[in-house]
Amino acid sequence: MTQLQHLPASAESSAIVAAVQQDGAVILDDVLSKGFITALREETDPYMEHTSNGEDHFAGYKTTRTGGLLVRSAKCRELIEHESILAPCNEFLAPYCERVQLHLTQIIRIRPGETAQTMHRDRWAWGKHLSHLEPQFNTIWAITDFTSENGATQVVPGSTQWPDDQEIQPEQITQAEMKAGSVLVYSGSVFHGGGANTSDQDRIGINITYALGWLRQEENQYLSCPPELAKDLSPTLQGLAGYAMGQYALGYFTPPGAPGEGPEVVPPQYALGITESLSTMGGVGDLDALEKALST
Repeated sequence: MTQLQHLPASAESSAIVAAVQQDGAVILDDVLSKGFITALREETDPYMEHTSNGEDHFAGYKTTRTGGLLVRSAKCRELIEHESILAPCNEFLAPYCERVQLHLTQIIRIRPGETAQTMHRDRWAWGKHLSHLEPQFNTIWAITDFTSENGATQVVPGSTQWPDDQEIQPEQITQAEMKAGSVLVYSGSVFHGGGANTSDQDRIGINITYALGWLRQEENQYLSCPPELAKDLSPTLQGLAGYAMGQYALGYFTPPGAPGEGPEVVPPQYALGITESLSTMGGVGDLDALEKALST
């Protein structure tokens, strides 16, 4: 079986992108310190401990999934806008969009006795309509060690171009074994799934994924992080959550009110109280991209 590449935390963005393009996934070792993980768990464990197990085989009868991390955890916000991830994310998805967005935040805890998850592609969140392009750049941050015994993510290297109905053989599957503080980076097109946990310990990972700015998000960030909360985030996080134009003429709105009471068309940032130097239809680069698309 083909093993996944391991790169150092300091790896260049181009090296990360090349590895994901080749194998569909790569592991960055030792990105987070033990102290960071301890602080993150202090913020997130209370939510995780109050999360029930899944209710079907895919979600996992002995697996918990805790979302809303953009609002719930300052440390998770650091992960979401981590430069080691955002730089290759933007490079990887650049051929398909003008802007990327936050797609999903979720703590996945695989408990002892859980069986292996069905192998799948994350891009199937939109059905099987996007086989002609790559819609996602994804991460699973190891909060505990990931081992073959405790359910390390199963991955099929090199499977990004396979047909959706490909029958996967056991010898084609490897596992993303890594130390706590490392991160699995993978595409929306690679076949993968949670592993079986035959140990006596929980396997905890944080799944943070990004998607093309013109697609519907899996986790509705506008409801998880409404304007009254999003206004206090950094500009980068505001844009990732969706409080920015997806591209030219994609995402503006009309504020409610009486006739003549307010502007007719505004970009999403207006909902955060940002009113200066905002184009209602997107930036110049967005318009250039649209005009180029219309001329081809």
